Amino acid sequence: MNMDIDASKIPSPGVEPDTAEFWAAANDGVLKIGSCNSCGEPHFYPRAICPRCGSLDVGLKEAKGTGTIYTYSVFRRTSEPYALAWVSLDEGVGMMTNIINCDLDEIRIGQEVEVVFRPSESGQAVPMFQPRGGR
Repeated sequence: MNMDIDASKIPSPGVEPDTAEFWAAANDGVLKIGSCNSCGEPHFYPRAICPRCGSLDVGLKEAKGTGTIYTYSVFRRTSEPYALAWVSLDEGVGMMTNIINCDLDEIRIGQEVEVVFRPSESGQAVPMFQPRGGR
């Protein structure tokens, strides 16, 4: 069962001042992650305070947009089955996301994935992942 997601069914994310730059980058097809200028540690989700050292000196940096599936669940008791996964990005942070553009029965832990962006109900692009080398 090859699954992509109907954009009209992707809820629009809440764009807050702390995340506006992240969502603007997503609209440009760029995945960004948080980065602390004090301790140097990357983090996800974007926020105003470093979750590692508590510094307010944080910013965003462009991520490669690649990673591996750490764990996942396939939900089939819905009108349109979908996969939700925790992806370990190559930068060393994890991200909860959807896995799309693939056969849900062929998703595997450790599978290499790459970011793709899908429009939400409002048109805001949302990062999701597909198997590396997907369509």
